[in-house]
Amino acid sequence: MLKEVLLGVLTGAVALTIGILLGHFAIDKGSSVPDWVRDASRDVDESIIEKFLAELDTNQLRENLRELTKVPHMATTPGDEATVDFMLKRWQDPNTGLDSAWRENYKVYLSFPNKTSPNKVSVVDPANTVQFTAREREKVYKPDQEDPEVVQPYAAYSPAGNVKGKLVYANQGKMSDYELLNRTLDLTGTIAITRYGGEGRSKKAINAAKFGIVGVLVYTEPYDMNDGLVSESETYPHSWYLPPSGVERGSYNIDFGDLLTPYLAAKDDTYRIPKEDITGIPPIPAQPIGFEDAERLICELDGDDAPNEWQGSLNCTYKLGGPGFKSTSTFNNSNVHLDIYNTERLEYSANVMGIIRGSVEPDRYVIYGNHRDSWVHGAIDPSSGTAVMLEITRVLGKMVKEGKWRPRRSIIFGSWGAEEFGLIGSAEYTEEYFSKLSERTVAYINVDISVFANATLRASASPAAQSVIFTASKQVKAPGTTTTVYENWKQYSNRTSPNYGIIPNVGFLTGAGSDYAAFMHYLGITSMDISYFYDRSKTRARIYPAYHTAYDTFDYASTYIDPGFTSHQAVARTAGNVLLRLADSLLLPFNCSDYAESLDQYLGQAVTAFEEKLAAKGISMEPLKKAVQLFRDTAAKLDRLIRDSDLAKETPLKVRQMNDQLMLLDRAFLDPLAFPEQYGFRHVIWASRSSSVPTFPGLADAVEKAESTGLKEDWDQAHKHISIVTQAIAGAAHTLDDVI
Repeated sequence: MLKEVLLGVLTGAVALTIGILLGHFAIDKGSSVPDWVRDASRDVDESIIEKFLAELDTNQLRENLRELTKVPHMATTPGDEATVDFMLKRWQDPNTGLDSAWRENYKVYLSFPNKTSPNKVSVVDPANTVQFTAREREKVYKPDQEDPEVVQPYAAYSPAGNVKGKLVYANQGKMSDYELLNRTLDLTGTIAITRYGGEGRSKKAINAAKFGIVGVLVYTEPYDMNDGLVSESETYPHSWYLPPSGVERGSYNIDFGDLLTPYLAAKDDTYRIPKEDITGIPPIPAQPIGFEDAERLICELDGDDAPNEWQGSLNCTYKLGGPGFKSTSTFNNSNVHLDIYNTERLEYSANVMGIIRGSVEPDRYVIYGNHRDSWVHGAIDPSSGTAVMLEITRVLGKMVKEGKWRPRRSIIFGSWGAEEFGLIGSAEYTEEYFSKLSERTVAYINVDISVFANATLRASASPAAQSVIFTASKQVKAPGTTTTVYENWKQYSNRTSPNYGIIPNVGFLTGAGSDYAAFMHYLGITSMDISYFYDRSKTRARIYPAYHTAYDTFDYASTYIDPGFTSHQAVARTAGNVLLRLADSLLLPFNCSDYAESLDQYLGQAVTAFEEKLAAKGISMEPLKKAVQLFRDTAAKLDRLIRDSDLAKETPLKVRQMNDQLMLLDRAFLDPLAFPEQYGFRHVIWASRSSSVPTFPGLADAVEKAESTGLKEDWDQAHKHISIVTQAIAGAAHTLDDVI
């Protein structure tokens, strides 16, 4: 009897279950569930990503670069205006354009050479007879370099002036270099010749002025850039190396943003500070020259041999200078004469903006950008990045226009107008708009120079973004290999992670950097910078050799950097994949525990380098250790919550709450008062530092200064910076909790 009852109950239960299932699948759920509910729970569509990756075309990338590099396009020139029109035409195309695109004009303070009075570097004898004159322009090898709009090499923001003095060799123009010279030489009234690297362009002259030096020359050392090659037959156009007459142009200023409108956008009616109040630019004339001219000067110098680490690949032993030239030289008793005629003026510069509006969270923004202006043709810097951005927008725009896709969140694209002058392109727009929208901005993706060469991916990023870059790079094939970009990257550049083992090395966004600087350092927006790089084991080149020269042309890029444009395609696929995941994922693909690992790394460096010295002054690092531990524990807790949640079944508000915690994490590290002497830096973890210790920048710089001076007030500053970073980390940890 009991068996019959149990069998009847079981049969009824099975029938009921079948009925429920049939009823569930027979109902048209779409008729009872509002569209917004389905949309709110929609996650990233992998099939859309696959379609997107397949559409990115090497031929389109090649033609983008060819069009962008037809003529020189230094900021505010006719060539630059042509690129503005080109970008707008593409982004307003009815079939492949964005939802909308527009230009934003700014009136910015820029520095130019005088076309009618070119800058001159010469050697003159006591009777002022010219014995030698450096090249005013680079040697022409291809028709591109004959364009009349190729700007003469100059140091932007170097003041005009006519100075002369005995020559000294000052290596990289670091303070330590000038201090070494100053031990045995009277530097007052001298001219210093320095090499690029080791110190920022502007600081080479700023440092020099402190020792009474009246002018600075800067050249590209072939040991640093050409792997020692100096012969014209071994350099461009026969290889990727810089030819002897090549000169690296550049902006000789420190701060990013318009120099006359600090912390304000440079619009027509914006308040401008007096020109004499500008800081961070050379107080003495400076001029870059080619290494063929540098050799004529350095190899004639008198004085003691320069230290071994100061030697280079020019055909002589480098001397410090007498000051001045050898008695056996034809330049004996002669001076180096700098005639600099640079002028500064206000000019209009445009950022080109475009947007694809989000369907679910249109008030959340993912920003993708790179700068557009170049010193000459700028095929690699920045047009390789612009070519990639244009191809990404073509494919996404087409998908939107055809009604096949629309992102969950809005995507803003930016083509910044004057980065080469130190405005860090996005800075003006950041000050005017994104500073107001920063609480609604998910991330900034920067692809400035997309391809340096064709070996491997390189990425620098906020640690939170490491995981999404890894995910994207695992879905892209590395050019010329049978493996993924991720595995290829790990082969070339890796590190050992306590959490994951051996992984690709993602660099930190420290220092002034590039277009990401205003977003990361000032606004605290999670940022990343992605490019394809060269094999560091095969070259000492500190960057691609034609950087900022007249030889950075389409021919150079297509012959030596990326002949098949497959590396451009790999960057487009990787960065575009990251973009789609940030724009479409239900939960933002950021990882807080990866951030905790980076903080642990910084803490370990700080403890090793500074704990004993601080303890001797009665300053404890225990609060900092506890703050990092708190962050680590809270990050792990949030990661577990995310992992264990069925987000598709959560309320939209719960998902939005988690996304806000992830999106605002980097903002939690901002302290507007932490670095009062550093313009534009508020992020206490990734700000610029002068210390060589890779750790918390304020603490590292403060301890090193206190060590050098021994003053109590400087040790007090070290204590202060421990408190600043401790409270920033603890505060960031609290933002990762559900509630306080």
